[in-house]
Amino acid sequence: MTSPSTRRWDTEELPEGEEKVAAVRDMFDAIAPKYDRLNRIISFRLDVRWRKRAIRDLALPAGSTVLDLASGTGDMCIDLAKAGLQPMSMDLSYGMLAADRSGVPRVQTDILRLPVPDASVDGVTCGFALRNLLDLGDFFAELARVVRPGGRIALLDVSTPPNRVLRFGNNIYFGKIVPKIGAALSDGAAYAYLPKSVAYLPEPAVLRSMLGAAGFGDATHEQLSGGLTQLMVATRDAAPTN
Repeated sequence: MTSPSTRRWDTEELPEGEEKVAAVRDMFDAIAPKYDRLNRIISFRLDVRWRKRAIRDLALPAGSTVLDLASGTGDMCIDLAKAGLQPMSMDLSYGMLAADRSGVPRVQTDILRLPVPDASVDGVTCGFALRNLLDLGDFFAELARVVRPGGRIALLDVSTPPNRVLRFGNNIYFGKIVPKIGAALSDGAAYAYLPKSVAYLPEPAVLRSMLGAAGFGDATHEQLSGGLTQLMVATRDAAPTN
């Protein structure tokens, strides 16, 4: 029987709108049981380094409340807790949350509509999910709503290396090899989505501009590991005074 992820990702065209939302949810439900193992293998454990870098640059004091959005199986939450922060795991995929082993509070939700009050958290992290969202502008506005003035966000996602040689090698690896690894160990169609999904992401300057417009005026963007991954960090603007 064909899995939901295979049915939705076996064409060259990427889905849009609500079809994309359903496809992403089905895909992550399907790959949840082997998600951590595959992440370590295909990234050569660089994913561990990238998460730690994001948490370091989040630069929040111990005890700060942090929402980890599109939290998957809880890797980021584990590292946030080790850093002395108080994370909460939020994800659209029930399969991912069921496989979460972080031990922190978990909520299944659409992260474009977070079930928390305005200005109620100190920070937000989100790892490798921006390209999966229906509307990045709405997402950044939602981050601005829930993060207190002076609070911080750290957002990771895949990227395209600017160096031509690295870009060529990256295209071969993620375009040809990763889907074969995924097919052997989990779901090939889901992992074939990875290189295609970069097309959903705007250019870095556009991302910074969108964050600034949402209320994160000091947003920075950095390429990690030669551009395999990108990290955006920002502070919530202070509330205007009357």
